[in-house]
Amino acid sequence: MASHPLFRSLALATAALLSVDGHAADAAPAVASFFDTPQVSQAELSPKGGYVAITTLLPGGVQALAVRDTSDLSKVTVLAKTAIERATITSIHWINDHRVGFTVKNLDNEFEGNLDEFAIDRNGDNRVHLIAGSWGHQQKQIGSNMVNRTLTAEYAYHGVTHDGSDDILVERYMWNNTDLAPDHSRLMRLNTRTQSLRSAFDGTQPPAVHAWFTDGNDVPRVVTSQVKGHCIASYRNVDDTSWTEISNGVCYQDQRFVPLFFDGADTLYVRANYKGYAALFRYKLKTMKMDAEPFVETPGYDFDGVPEVDRATRKLLGIHLRTDAGTTAWLDPAMKAEQARIDAALPGAINTVHCAQDCAASPVLLIASNSDRQPLQFILYTRASGAMIGLGGVHPDLKPAEMGRRSFHRYTARDDRSIPVYVTLPAAKVGGPQPAVVLVHGGPMVRGGAWEWDAEAAFLASRGYVVIQPEFRGGTGFGADHFRAGWKQWGGTMQDDLADAARWAAKQGWADPRRVAIMGASYGGYATLMGLIKDPAVFRCGVEWAGATDIKLRFTSTESDASKETLGYSLRLLVGDPDNAADAAMMRQNSPLLRAAELKQPLLMAHGLKDLRVPIEHANSFAAAVKAHNPNVTSIIYNDEGHGWRHPENRIAFWKQVETFLDQHLKHAE
Repeated sequence: MASHPLFRSLALATAALLSVDGHAADAAPAVASFFDTPQVSQAELSPKGGYVAITTLLPGGVQALAVRDTSDLSKVTVLAKTAIERATITSIHWINDHRVGFTVKNLDNEFEGNLDEFAIDRNGDNRVHLIAGSWGHQQKQIGSNMVNRTLTAEYAYHGVTHDGSDDILVERYMWNNTDLAPDHSRLMRLNTRTQSLRSAFDGTQPPAVHAWFTDGNDVPRVVTSQVKGHCIASYRNVDDTSWTEISNGVCYQDQRFVPLFFDGADTLYVRANYKGYAALFRYKLKTMKMDAEPFVETPGYDFDGVPEVDRATRKLLGIHLRTDAGTTAWLDPAMKAEQARIDAALPGAINTVHCAQDCAASPVLLIASNSDRQPLQFILYTRASGAMIGLGGVHPDLKPAEMGRRSFHRYTARDDRSIPVYVTLPAAKVGGPQPAVVLVHGGPMVRGGAWEWDAEAAFLASRGYVVIQPEFRGGTGFGADHFRAGWKQWGGTMQDDLADAARWAAKQGWADPRRVAIMGASYGGYATLMGLIKDPAVFRCGVEWAGATDIKLRFTSTESDASKETLGYSLRLLVGDPDNAADAAMMRQNSPLLRAAELKQPLLMAHGLKDLRVPIEHANSFAAAVKAHNPNVTSIIYNDEGHGWRHPENRIAFWKQVETFLDQHLKHAE
């Protein structure tokens, strides 16, 4: 079929892909250039590499799923379209060389599930609506015809099979009588043409299964569960109808290992502690023993990686890793050599190279390339010639020269603990200390970021701010001791790390100590409020969104999506036990709600009415309490949002508000 105008003239000159010569433009890029829906958000090679599927925006703001012939990219078939303000395609996956699956999320539904699943032939024929999520029988967005065999929202896509069939793997969720989220799931096999459904294995399964791991034949072999604070891994032989525990320990404390993936040769790989950091180990299922030495270790960082597997040869080709930034450890010499050629052509970037399922037969490779100044873009690499053609990127309007440089450092907190931190400097070259923002990640039991381009940090830096992103204690990714040091430290040493980061940045000559703001979402929103209360001499103003405003309310809110397992075990271990007198006193002392009268600085706060993670009562209670003593508080409620901003128009409007707020209360403050 004829190509759409959008898909013409997409070839990029290799030398220009990551050019950062020249100076930043006088006018800062528009807010929408950072926070609008990505132009090209996903790309996936077909099993033999003859085609590439991408999600992209058509003129008028309509998202499309398109398939392009990798031997002639002008040959394009548009398979599906969806109105982006209502829904978005969150995942694309090749079922076989002739059939593509894709997942659609209703943006108006806060619950993480309720995903619609479709399958369609690459020529546009035989579209089937496999799972009807929250759209139900009202689904009109992409022109599907509902049939009686369409599954309900209690099912969700899990993964493809690799046997050339039309089957995919789906999870069937089951609920208890208490929690909003599913209690457990069972893995099923679904034919995407006939819609026939059957169990992926015979027999029973362990209780409270939340994660499934399949072998090289896509047969479920390992599951993980969480029961009464214990993290459990169980295993079955291919023909067994029962399961055997291979690991059982108190979560976060004494669990032996965490299963991660099987390679094509039926070897299980697990993450376990090694010299204080998580490393990757082989686990021998026949002997039920883990190797004594790690397969991959990343000293100074917890192992964080995903495998690249050739499904045809069942060979593990390499592992894509993250330390301070992304990299790939190739085991396959041919792929290692191709990586070197690609890196030479695209210097200064993290070039993550993906092969088709049948890697040896694929004529092309797919490159996901970005840097600290270059948002993610997708590039097709022809192996025979070395030619590269750009498929598009997430935010093509942004130019590297307009972005600030990011760097990784470590600073010493007041108790001598070393804290990792990312710093983004303004793109424009200016002399002397500049206004700064301490940007606090959510979680908090996660890793915050990496060296690669970050939309929020890049936006703030484009407005002239130094952006400081501490990997404070209690986060993951930097060793077991760093993680454990933050247990029950909400408002305590975790909070001190943020003030110490601001002081450290001032000592480096980057940040003006009189003009430092604090901001963040979720836990970062909590930390923003506590930072303004606890360290008024450090933080001049703050912006928080979707933030918890009272620790105890996390346990008592009837609107929260926290499970009884989380409330009964995880939160009590990591945050505090409200039934313990000392913990209860700590939680009262470190409650922004109970100390709202102490917050005197300007504050911008925003929450989603449909938030289940941090229900709206957090925002309403705190807004009422702080406004009684502080006239410089602006509170925004987005009626169609949950825990974060799914709708692009809300993201853009919010960050415009942030820009105006910081311009008034930070940049030009006396």
